Amino acid sequence: MVNGMTDIAILDRRAVEVSQTIVDQVDVAQLDLPTPCAEWNLGQLLAHMIGQHYGFAASARGESSDLTIFQPRPLGADPAKDYAESVATLTAAFAEEGILGRKFWLPEIRDGGPFAAPLGISFHFVDYVVHAWDVAAAIGVPVAFDEDLLQAALRIAEMVPNGPERRDPGAAFRPAKMPEAGASTLDRIIILLGRSPDWPDEAGA
Repeated sequence: MVNGMTDIAILDRRAVEVSQTIVDQVDVAQLDLPTPCAEWNLGQLLAHMIGQHYGFAASARGESSDLTIFQPRPLGADPAKDYAESVATLTAAFAEEGILGRKFWLPEIRDGGPFAAPLGISFHFVDYVVHAWDVAAAIGVPVAFDEDLLQAALRIAEMVPNGPERRDPGAAFRPAKMPEAGASTLDRIIILLGRSPDWPDEAGA
């Protein structure tokens, strides 16, 4: 349980469903567009998101050694379909009975764990709130989450360490800035995780 969030798997599913509505709007002609993830264009970001879905699903089902399951997956002719298939795999794994009592091996996070399932799912949850925004920003469409979901994601974002490792190549998040007074909950999450709500006019730190 993360800060009392016993329904973290439900929150994660809701965030992923929002991400699907955004990815459904992507046209293959847009895959070379830049994204707020400075090292990735849109196609590379989607390949990463798909790979992470499969990786987390495998970890939830007991995988504890194969790093390749988290690697980006090549996109086919229909990226939205590729993404939907990865979402279905993830959603099924996270819905299995007893999921919250399991341990997750997550080799790209800290020492790899194993992490208690609620904590592991919380990592995925906040990542996909941010990645849904990343894709939406890249293609210039709005993204909307329910406020209760954003409040839960904000609590997690506030706990993410903001040390020098955020400047390392390949770091999941860039260094955080302090959100301005009056910033929306989504903007606060974006800023705490090293992005700028004004991207691309103002890049993250």
